[in-house]
Amino acid sequence: MRLPRPLRVVLPVLAVAVLAAVPSGAAAADPPYRAVVRALSPQERADMTPSVWRRGCPVGFARLRHVSVPFVGFDGRVRRGAIVVHDAVARDVVEVFRALYRARFPIRRMQPIQRYGGDDYASIEADNTSAFNCRAATGSGRWSQHAYGRAIDLNPLENPYVSGGTTSHRGSVRYLDRRARPGVIVEGGVVTRAFDARGWEWGGRWSGTIDYQHFSADGG
Repeated sequence: MRLPRPLRVVLPVLAVAVLAAVPSGAAAADPPYRAVVRALSPQERADMTPSVWRRGCPVGFARLRHVSVPFVGFDGRVRRGAIVVHDAVARDVVEVFRALYRARFPIRRMQPIQRYGGDDYASIEADNTSAFNCRAATGSGRWSQHAYGRAIDLNPLENPYVSGGTTSHRGSVRYLDRRARPGVIVEGGVVTRAFDARGWEWGGRWSGTIDYQHFSADGG
């Protein structure tokens, strides 16, 4: 058995961080966990404007980071995904997805929301895990925590936004029954434990309207 390489962190000028570790308890064939955190490229900034970011958004491009991580898909195969978050929570995000990778918690897909033209509904329909999107909170005129890059929606079809006991996504209807199944977030499971360890709030604990997919560093 090969010994794991020591943790390696690289932080050059544009806040690029590389973290590597052999996952404990993962499948023997799984590659080591390697997360990359970097500033947004000029092309990414252009792709995000104006559908995902525009003048007047509560956070500027300079404070946003592209976070790339490996994840285990629903078919058990390792893939690589990316989300955009605020630089202040990038380390939290790396560690949360490290915990999910080690536990082989399945994720459908993970792409920055500009792939869906900033359309939250389309991203949910694709069961896409996403973070930054300069938009108002659902049913509100105030900024969502997604507009600050401080919130993540994880496996949104398996973990629906529920209002009045219903969901607006047909693919989520069977997940109104919150039995533990692949990709479903449950109280005390690996996902809630990972976010709780970093002080993030889970929308699955809200009263009234419940948002099972939603985790926020600042609440709301």
